[in-house]
Amino acid sequence: MRCYVAGMTTALSTFILPLAVGAVALVLLFGLINMMRGGSPNTSQKLMRLRVLFQFVAIVIAMLAVWAMGR
Repeated sequence: MRCYVAGMTTALSTFILPLAVGAVALVLLFGLINMMRGGSPNTSQKLMRLRVLFQFVAIVIAMLAVWAMGR
């Protein structure tokens, strides 16, 4: 069981968390570019809502990694 948790911790902190944070940054960048170019406000709103969702997922992943490290 301990080996499984160590593997999960490594996977979460090394691969999955950076991927989630990168997704947040990418959606944020697309939203900002859309706003600066004067794009559709609806598109900006959808991108910002997607960013909030991705941030939630990234926080959950980070908390799982912290929990797994403590086990």
